[in-house]
Amino acid sequence: MNELAQLVVKQLKKKNLTLATAESITGGGLAFEITSIAGSSEVFLGGVVSYSDQSKKKFLGITSALLKKETAVSERVAIEMAQAIRAEMKSDFAIATTGVAGPGKAYGQKAGTVWIAIASKKETISVALSLSGDREAVRNATIMSALATFARILSS
Repeated sequence: MNELAQLVVKQLKKKNLTLATAESITGGGLAFEITSIAGSSEVFLGGVVSYSDQSKKKFLGITSALLKKETAVSERVAIEMAQAIRAEMKSDFAIATTGVAGPGKAYGQKAGTVWIAIASKKETISVALSLSGDREAVRNATIMSALATFARILSS
């Protein structure tokens, strides 16, 4: 993961761009990986760990209606999380993660169901993942996928 985080920080610096995060399933792990890179403070503005529905509403403005209709583990909520933190932090990009790490189900979704959203001023893309493994494996795979997807976006 460290190599992916290094690549992301390097690309952001090279392009003079900034990043923010809104994390649920990853519990701050994505921000941890990014900030483990020396010099990341030049490009990483900060993030929010919005683990509960209440914190998604309070800190990211996700509506109760959307959470009731779609649940926290949905493409729409991931997109809204990314767009909200990007706007709040005034960053060039934002990455959001939401899903079920397990064990067992949550929000009617099985463990390993994950949504990642990456927002910019131009567009927001979403990625659905269906992962397997224990809780730690699912969370780590989510972080790796988010970094890898973002690295591909930055290199294009």
